[in-house]
Amino acid sequence: MTARESAVEMVRLAAEAADATGGEDIVALDVSEPLPLADAFLLVTGRSERNVAAIADAIEDKLLEAGHKRIRREGRQESRWILLDFGDLVAHVFHEQERVFYGLERLWKDCPVIPVELAGNTTGD
Repeated sequence: MTARESAVEMVRLAAEAADATGGEDIVALDVSEPLPLADAFLLVTGRSERNVAAIADAIEDKLLEAGHKRIRREGRQESRWILLDFGDLVAHVFHEQERVFYGLERLWKDCPVIPVELAGNTTGD
């Protein structure tokens, strides 16, 4: 099983929004095989709490604008790790220290990477 095309499109939109607001180390993982509830995770790093909140807001706005409904949002108050659940896509926006500490890339290392193209760059290859 692989991520549906609609989930890959959501990843693209969310990654563009994250990149436009200063998101760094953007990685998308196809978690459709081990998880029945989501197709993709998007991992993004922000440099400060304010940056983390801005990245999460931009992702949410972009996906809502495209007609995707947010199911859940967690972590906005502290803005150290904000989780945005859009069903097929779960976006994790981390402060850099939390990203290193929780190491989701290590936990999901067996999942394929979804390539993300950003302004002439390709990440996740």
